[in-house]
Amino acid sequence: MRKLVYFVASTIDGFIAAPDGSWDFMTIHDDVTTFMSTRYPETVPTHLRGPLGVEGPNRVFDTVLMGRHTYEPALQAGIISPYAHLKQFVFSRTLPASADPAVQVVADDPRALVDKLKQQPGLDIWLAGGGSLAGQLLPVVDELVIKLNPIVAGAGIPLATTGFDPHRFGLIDATPLDSGVVVLRYRATAG
Repeated sequence: MRKLVYFVASTIDGFIAAPDGSWDFMTIHDDVTTFMSTRYPETVPTHLRGPLGVEGPNRVFDTVLMGRHTYEPALQAGIISPYAHLKQFVFSRTLPASADPAVQVVADDPRALVDKLKQQPGLDIWLAGGGSLAGQLLPVVDELVIKLNPIVAGAGIPLATTGFDPHRFGLIDATPLDSGVVVLRYRATAG
């Protein structure tokens, strides 16, 4: 069965963005780009794949899930299909249908769609964010891949907006990078 993998950058104190939704304070270092291009090439936006030398068929993911706030920066840049190499689902009750048939705007319950996608053949499903969508889907997240940035933000958008609702994960591996970013990979555990 396909896995739902929440692959996201975070600060040490658990924030994926500033209070205004920006994340430019988390500098993307060359070693992080190399790691992403090598281990998770599908997470590189389509318009950057050529310049970064990312080629070939999808290896890890064939589907991406995004909340409206995660998708909007691409729209503001004039990119309506940021991950054209993936099936793209954007969860929003306010966005109109996409002009690009590769991007499906979904107003329904995200868990119902994830349950359906997990039963279909294919590669894993990438949950790109944001915190609200991750909070709704946390009970069905199979793996977390966190690019832990050596930053304490103090406030912002949390990794998952759930209220107090503990979910346990076990560490699979940790990859420290020269920039100080540590890529942590966790698997959901029972209990």
